[in-house]
Formats: sequence, structure tokens, C-alpha cells
Amino acid sequence: MQVTTASRLANTGEYYFSRKLREIAALNAAGVNIISLGIGSPDLPPHPGVVAALGATAAQPNAHGYQSYQGTPALRQAMAAFYQKSYGVALDPATEVLPLAGSKEGLMHIGMAFLEAGDAVLIPNPGYPTYRAVAEICGAEVREYDLTADTGWLPDLDALAKSDLSRVKMMLVNYPHMPTGTAASPEFLQQLVEFAAAHSIMLVHDNPYGFVLNETPPTSLLSIPGAKEVALELNSLSKSHNLAGWRVGMLVGRADWLTEVLRFKSNMDSGMFLAIQQAAVAALGLGDEWFAELNATYRARRELVVELLQALGCAPAPGQVGLFIWAAVPPGYADGYALSDAVLAEARVFLTPGGIFGSNGAGYIRASLCQPESVLREALERVKADMQSTNHAARSEASRVA
Repeated sequence: MQVTTASRLANTGEYYFSRKLREIAALNAAGVNIISLGIGSPDLPPHPGVVAALGATAAQPNAHGYQSYQGTPALRQAMAAFYQKSYGVALDPATEVLPLAGSKEGLMHIGMAFLEAGDAVLIPNPGYPTYRAVAEICGAEVREYDLTADTGWLPDLDALAKSDLSRVKMMLVNYPHMPTGTAASPEFLQQLVEFAAAHSIMLVHDNPYGFVLNETPPTSLLSIPGAKEVALELNSLSKSHNLAGWRVGMLVGRADWLTEVLRFKSNMDSGMFLAIQQAAVAALGLGDEWFAELNATYRARRELVVELLQALGCAPAPGQVGLFIWAAVPPGYADGYALSDAVLAEARVFLTPGGIFGSNGAGYIRASLCQPESVLREALERVKADMQSTNHAARSEASRVA
């Protein structure tokens, strides 16, 4: 019997990291010992108090049943309090906060609630690959907007305004930006809100990186006047609180839009495990000292990763925010894929090619800070030793000619 795949998956391949991590796992199983600086999965543990809250709730005999589709009142209140303290944004925990099993889930829920065939979605190039996947699965037309080093990795809103936006229903934005580490100023966010209002476009702001290596106070799009009329914001505890595998995120903003997202979400899941929700409450209540300690660790790691990239001849831009370092590939390489392949083959270190994030990322490479300093030092030594013994650019050129 033959069963055809749904047409909605026609343009959607397996997620890059799903394939690449499987390849790396096979190499490690064969004894190659690859150091991966690819994915941004924090290796540091959560705060001990967060783990204790998880265990205490899990030990309760009545904690294991189905939970509310909207999360517990305590969790919604903690999320609202976190927004008030961190961003100065007042949210009604009953109507303007929706807990999620990670913000990636939220992207799909938003798409399914609002997008359909005939709609167009503006997505960044480069940008998180899931943005494109969600739009395509929902049957919408993908329209890329360019982000380049020349524009400071910000969209040219004036140019967009001159294009045909009649079918554009949604614009996905992400600042601090992944993969480039660019932070957006409040002035730019104000322009973004005004652009969306002028063209009746829903903004979906993905905001998981604001607390990692950010030298300025984190900013929420919802802190901008008028944003609540045109925007929803996704946030996550994955990076900021080292809870990536726990899958805790939130969607906040306009109450009537959250109601529609909940209408879809409530048919897809049954709420987070109560112990995880209680642990998330503890995490959201952590003070500034938590972020100071976290960032001290990442700051030391960043120095090693920048040194590694510079040893390869790459040019990391200063002032980046988040868990990664984004760097231009040196002359002699066709693109980031060529450099990534060369470093993986010879130094046994995996770096993410920027092209997976879109065509404007082709000339770049991305390295994660999610490895201990000892591992990063070993990766640095491998790269230095390999650069002394071989010529990556010459080998890359030769392989293309062959």
C-alpha cells in the first residue's frame, strides 16, 4: 500500500540540526570525538532552587494529572511579574499571558491560528529556519526581507513599505537577532510598530536571547507604545534560565489574539507537567545575581570562541548578544558550508554554516558558547594545530574544482 505525504510538507525538509546532530553522533560512536559548537543548548544547570522546586512538586501524589491548557494561575502570575520587573510591561495574567511548551511550539500554534493559503508572511533572511517551515506548513506564501551587515542586520522598513503588502498578514521579527547577535534599539522597535500599524500587519516577536551577554537592559517589543495593538511576543526560559530540555515558554500580548491561539493549542496538548510549572515559577523569581553569574561564564567562553574564529581567519562583529558568535568567513572559501566541512574533517570541530539561516548568511559561520571552557580550549588547540599543518582555503578550493 502506498500512502502519499501531505502536500503541506512539499517544501519542508528535516530540520538541519536534526540531521547534523545524527551525523555527529555517528562519528562520535565511531570514535572520532567531534567537538560540537553548533546548537545553542545550554550545558549549564538550572539554579538549585529551581531543581528543588521540581522535585518537591513531583513528590506530591496529586501532581501527576492533566493540567490546565492555560497553565496554572501561579505560573501566569510569575510570567506577568517577570515582564513587569524585567521590561516594565504590565500584563494581565488572566488574559495576556499564555504558557507554552517552548516558544517553538508557540510559533506553530500562532501560524495555525492565523495563517492560511493566500496569506503572505514576512520572514527574516537570515533567520531561524522554523519561521519559514511554519509559514509553509500553514500554506502561506513566504516573503523574505533582507538583513545584511550593511544595514546593521535590521530590515529596511522604507523599502518594505514601497512593496505590495496587500496580502501580508504577519511579520516575524527576532531581536536580539539569531544568528547575528544584533540587538535592536527602542527607536527601531518604535519604527517597527508604526510600520505594522500602518499596513495592518501582525508582528510576532521572538525574544529568547535578551538576558544573555546583553550589555544594555533587555527590551520587550511590548514596551513600545502601540505595540499591544499589533504584536504578540514569544519568550522562553530555555536560554535565560538553562531550561532548554524542560520546554517552558510563553506567549504574551493582545488578549483576543491569545484566545484564538488557545483555541488551536487546546486541541493539541493538555498542559505542562505541574512540577515543571512550579519550577518555572521559581526560575522566574530569580534575581539579577543569577544573570550576572550566568553572563560571567559566557563572557569567558566568548573570548575563547572569538579566538578560535579569528584563528580560522574569520571576522566576528563586536557587540553581539546571545549564545552564539557570528563571523564572516575568510577569503578563499565559497561559503560557510565549505569552512564548516573543512574544520569538521580536519580539526574535528563542528561550526554551523550561516547558509542554513538563509542566503544572506552564506558568507558566515556561527559558533555556540554552550560548551565548558575546557572543551573550548581543546577546540581552539585543535583548530590552531590544524591551521599550522594545512591550508584550509587551498584544500577547499581544490575540492570545489575537483
